[in-house]
Amino acid sequence: MLSLTRTRNQARSNRTLSLGGMDYVEPRKKSNLVVKILMAAALTALCIILLKQSPNFNTPSQFSHRETGVTHVLVTGGAGYIGSHAALRLLHDFYRVTIVDNLSRGNLGAIKVLQQLFPQPGRLQFIHADLGDPKAVHKIFAENAFDAVMHFAAVAYVGESTLDPLKYYHNITSNTLVVLEAMATHGVKTLIYSSTCATYGEPEKTPITEQTPQLPINPYGKAKKMAEDIILDFHKNSDMAVMILRYFNVIGSDPEGRLGEAPRPELREHGRISSACFDAARGIIPGLKVRGTDYKTSDGTCIRDYIDVTDLVGAHVKALEKVKTGHVGIYNVGTGRGRSVKEFVEACKKATGVPIKVDFLPRRPGDYAEVFSDSTKIRNELNWSAKYTNLQESLQIAWRWQKAHLNGYETPQVKS
Repeated sequence: MLSLTRTRNQARSNRTLSLGGMDYVEPRKKSNLVVKILMAAALTALCIILLKQSPNFNTPSQFSHRETGVTHVLVTGGAGYIGSHAALRLLHDFYRVTIVDNLSRGNLGAIKVLQQLFPQPGRLQFIHADLGDPKAVHKIFAENAFDAVMHFAAVAYVGESTLDPLKYYHNITSNTLVVLEAMATHGVKTLIYSSTCATYGEPEKTPITEQTPQLPINPYGKAKKMAEDIILDFHKNSDMAVMILRYFNVIGSDPEGRLGEAPRPELREHGRISSACFDAARGIIPGLKVRGTDYKTSDGTCIRDYIDVTDLVGAHVKALEKVKTGHVGIYNVGTGRGRSVKEFVEACKKATGVPIKVDFLPRRPGDYAEVFSDSTKIRNELNWSAKYTNLQESLQIAWRWQKAHLNGYETPQVKS
């Protein structure tokens, strides 16, 4: 007779039984699985409780709310040459800074330098975004409590603007409109606008005052003037506090060597004369091209007002300190002294110690003969004046940074 019961010493099977194509787990294994699930659930619940008790859990970002005594400034184009220096100055002066940049012309390396210098929570944040995207811009304003905007972001080469004018009208004029709309929607009432002396065109007399007629002769200057007009029209029906700074030719770099100018290689042809001088001194290009020797000036080359970037960002911070609700301030930012391109080249040769080869070429489209500022108004009203006015010294400081960063921000600093 067959026994249907298992003897005591018969080994228990570890196999699962198949019932109609389904695996059936034995009761003890099923019990163990349930215990494990319950334990995991309990541990998860405990972790959530502990996290909720943590002071940092669900704490809003410090950038998303206002704090007494803290001014939060949005710096557009803050990865660029001037914008990064402005962010450095603001951070040094204990402002809270958010940088927005699409990195089309700016350098992520400059952002990294600033992050290393100011790593404390709530000091600096970087947002990669394009001001030409209204949804992205409004999202940034919705998620951050800005007190003021310093609007630097812009393409800024006169020669390039004559070749691709639509890019300049989109990037400068349209994007400024997007920023203004976001400020209006989200209640940000202070704007420091980075404009240019190019809005004056070729004035009948110099030095240029703020009352000099604005008759720009290239798309860069025209786009900036359109942006100014939009700002001024919008201000008429608002209580915004606005400062418009029209500055001249920017040179130099941070005196402590933390930041410098590192333009895109493909833009060398359109870049600043200082960058071209340094490229020639380093042998990156065979020589310096001076465009135009038949202007009605003392030596036939253009006359320009060269403002050190450290002075320039100081003027922006001073404007932020002095801005008044419901008022517009318009100021020229320059040294008040014009220097010819030939003078500049000689200063660059002395600063670098390199006998730079110079090629004299025909005029560049859109250039003007003589432009330098009258800085009386900004000196009297904002108590600002340029301090770094020695052309050779400013170029020497910039040259030190160039030699220490042979590939711009792309490689670690090397000793000069």
